Amino acid sequence: MADTNIHPTAIVEDGATLADGVTVGPFSIVGRDVSLGEGVVLHSHAVVTGRTTIGARTRIFPFASIGHQPQDLKYHGEPSTLSIGTDCMIREGVTINPGTEGGGMSTTVGNGCAFLANSHVGHDCHVGNNVIFSNNVMLAGHVEVGDFAILGGGAAVIQFARVGDHAFLGGMSGLEQDLIPYGMALGNRAYLSGLNIVGLKRRGFSASQIHDLRRAYRLMFAAEGTLLERVDDVAQEFRDHPTVMEIIAFIRAGGKRSMCTPKNAADA
Repeated sequence: MADTNIHPTAIVEDGATLADGVTVGPFSIVGRDVSLGEGVVLHSHAVVTGRTTIGARTRIFPFASIGHQPQDLKYHGEPSTLSIGTDCMIREGVTINPGTEGGGMSTTVGNGCAFLANSHVGHDCHVGNNVIFSNNVMLAGHVEVGDFAILGGGAAVIQFARVGDHAFLGGMSGLEQDLIPYGMALGNRAYLSGLNIVGLKRRGFSASQIHDLRRAYRLMFAAEGTLLERVDDVAQEFRDHPTVMEIIAFIRAGGKRSMCTPKNAADA
């Protein structure tokens, strides 16, 4: 624990591993199987426990509960893990649970993520890099969230659903299906309402890439034929367009949920 800053009221259990430059603030608790990377900061009243690894420079704010036993009635004490990457921001009241035997034994969070106040990541979820959860976002168990996805305040995602890279889920939306990469879903029971054009522009996608995505999206979600038939047609036409092929791969990979689709033709 060289070069660490541990407040006198904090509890760091024997066995915990703290890298250089870690700060453990007032009344915070670090469990015995926890590993905190270089420069991690626990502000006051934060709890990190379980078999949990926190990457360098991640900041955890008051009343966050990280690594406690998953909220799964089938959990029976198996030694599952939670891994959180570097440079994440975990704000007040956030809860992130480890995995379970029924879900691969691990929950993972990538680098550069922001979890705003009172958001929740359930057991066996896998969250990518540079993801943003606004306040009160809720992931049920076994959810996958891709890189650069943004979930608006109060959004909820059903268990086993997938959210693709660069997707946007609107505030207060309930997602019961898979959301394609680059897609935008809105509504109480979310429907696909187009592409996340604002997000794509902010992240530097070229006009030609966005044009390709628009054309492919209209073809994929047109009224004629089945979705899989249209996906095959789009895959043939756009086989040299990497961004479009990401969507194709996501749909073809399938999952336990159906695909989130437009509510009507006007949204395609």
